[in-house]
Amino acid sequence: MVSPAWRVRVDARRCIGSGICAGAAPRHFVLVDGLSTPVAETVIPADEVAAAADSCPVEAITVRDSTDDRLIAPEP
Repeated sequence: MVSPAWRVRVDARRCIGSGICAGAAPRHFVLVDGLSTPVAETVIPADEVAAAADSCPVEAITVRDSTDDRLIAPEP
C-alpha cells in the first residue's frame, strides 16, 4: 500500500547545516539560520525527499509514513 503522505522532520540538535538536503530537494527544504527546515511537515511522497534524508551526513532528517509511522528514510 502506498502512503498518501509522509511526515518530514529535522532534528535541529543534529543538523550541521550542510545544505545537501536543500540542494537535493529545494522545494522541500530550506536553510534557516544555518539549519535545515522542512518547507512543510507533511508532504506527498517524493523520491527527492527520501534522497535528501538518505544523503544527510548526520542523519538529522527523518521521513515517516503519516498513517503508520513507518520509517521511510533514512534507509534503516
